[in-house]
Amino acid sequence: MTERIDLSKSDQYTLSIRLSADGFSFSIYNPLGGSDFYFQPYPIHTQHSLAANVKSFLAETEELSLPYRQTNLLIHSSRYTPVPLELYEDEQMDTLFYQNLPRQNNEVILCNILGRSNSVVLFSLDKLTHVFLSEKFPEARFFAAISPQIEYLAARSKQGNNRKLFANLHPASIDVLAFDKGKPLLLNTYSIRETADQCYYILNVWKELGYDQERDELFRRIYKIATDLVHAGHVAEWDFKSYVLGTMFYRYISENFNDSEASRIEEIPFDMQSLISCE
Repeated sequence: MTERIDLSKSDQYTLSIRLSADGFSFSIYNPLGGSDFYFQPYPIHTQHSLAANVKSFLAETEELSLPYRQTNLLIHSSRYTPVPLELYEDEQMDTLFYQNLPRQNNEVILCNILGRSNSVVLFSLDKLTHVFLSEKFPEARFFAAISPQIEYLAARSKQGNNRKLFANLHPASIDVLAFDKGKPLLLNTYSIRETADQCYYILNVWKELGYDQERDELFRRIYKIATDLVHAGHVAEWDFKSYVLGTMFYRYISENFNDSEASRIEEIPFDMQSLISCE
């Protein structure tokens, strides 16, 4: 998908690449604003390794060979762990990461320090993929896909006096982020596909954190779950309002997108939109 972009000016643009088991994609945009924007998905071979798919992606995609002002690499994976900034020390990075996640061979541990939420996200990437990307983009910044979401939503959650719960849906997982006036209460990715299971996890988080159905907010990304339940026949159309407002404890549905060019292109993953917005 091309949205008013002149690739002869690539050295003025930011390239953001997103890698996921669901498929790859990349965007090219002007970080100074305006309407210059380009987004393109790239299908992958699910039977191949991440490194093999990345190698093909880099070789076959002409746009990735152009010079850019900045390159961002967004890694979508559930292998991450958030740590409060005050508890983080560089020399303890591996120890902190493997306290919460099982060890795997041939991976590197990376970190994102998040100023808006006063937290650190530790995440992993297999070594061969890291080598391919680092050789191709030696000045690139690596991000866990959850990191820009945390930063963007932490800022948004400071609006008003109520706590907020967000969810970002993927084909095989769901990101759940809970905040109290910018302070993270829970940040997790659940590997689940079924809509009913996604609904269960969100409801469980809502109850475990003691959210108040009269004042706390469940944001619009979660609204898609209830819509899917209707379309799948799990909830009758006439039951829709009571199901959403009752069972799921909505007070109201809020928007959480800004007016940027990227937010008007629905195919762009929300973590990539968040990265663009934070920049």
